[in-house]
Amino acid sequence: MRKFRRALLVLAIFVSLGGVTYKVFETMVANRVREIRKNPIKALDYLPESALRIKEFHRAKIEEGRKRWELFGEEASYSKEQKRAFVKRPRFYFYDSKGEVAEAMGEEGHLFLNETELERMQLQGSIRVSYQGYTLTSEEAVYLPAKDQIVLPGKVMLVGDGLELQGTLMEVELENRKVRLLRSVKTRIEPEKLARRSRTSGS
Repeated sequence: MRKFRRALLVLAIFVSLGGVTYKVFETMVANRVREIRKNPIKALDYLPESALRIKEFHRAKIEEGRKRWELFGEEASYSKEQKRAFVKRPRFYFYDSKGEVAEAMGEEGHLFLNETELERMQLQGSIRVSYQGYTLTSEEAVYLPAKDQIVLPGKVMLVGDGLELQGTLMEVELENRKVRLLRSVKTRIEPEKLARRSRTSGS
């Protein structure tokens, strides 16, 4: 009888420890889920080494209930040591506060990460940026999240109804909707088309 009671006591202790272990594990999982929801880039740190090559890559950032940006790619690989990700055939979408969407795509993308955020993203090869009815083409584009800015450091062409610009070093301020072409600027304007576009868009 004494042995039976001792066995029951041991069993009760194991059950209690199991319950405590489960509760701790559940809390850890919940904390990680909250952390990843707050900062989706952090999800990359929890991947095992064998899973650091991802097919059909997709990440997005939600801030104050609003989607700020979204990134898709055919494939991605991530280096934990360098805090850097490589994305094949990236498609990047930026959503401004007024509901406008800027879309950028290229042959490859490089994501540079700090401890909590995307620091910058560099797209290379046959870059195409579409925004507010205009199309930008270049060979390189850099997205700077801290400034909500896209910088095209090389030769660039902007084309839209009634307007064509060529030059080097273009800066696009996404929230402020400003475009600056800083060097070797060539412009071709068709006033009638440009006026018609302005009336249609209300700008």
